[in-house]
Amino acid sequence: MARTKACPAWPTGRPPRFTPVQVAEVKAMACQLPAELAVPLSRWSCPDLAHEAIARGLVPAIPASTIRRILAADTIKPWQHQSWIFILDPDFATKASRVLDLYARTYDGEPLGVDEYVVSSDEKPASRPAAAATPPWHPASPA
Repeated sequence: MARTKACPAWPTGRPPRFTPVQVAEVKAMACQLPAELAVPLSRWSCPDLAHEAIARGLVPAIPASTIRRILAADTIKPWQHQSWIFILDPDFATKASRVLDLYARTYDGEPLGVDEYVVSSDEKPASRPAAAATPPWHPASPA
């Protein structure tokens, strides 16, 4: 893949070593308790995650420092807290890879054209900051 002005594929100057799906799998593994994967640990460390990612066949090799950078890149860090988000869907990887492929500008294995766009929307309604700025209502005092 060549870099062009219209589509700078690699802003850092070198191609990424890990696919978006591999990065998502590492993050998903970090969100699970080690005991859920039959790993005799109470918490994950970056070297433990790297070892487990290689053992599972997610990546051929990955240093702990790369795991640390992958996890540090996210704003939300569910692996640092007990979370209510649990991946229970057995088809999660298939569904997630479709979305991640769109983020990578591919659909059914084919790159999107320059005139094709991905539009993403949130199903949650926007918060209402105006309501918070409205002064509270106080009934009139009896005259």
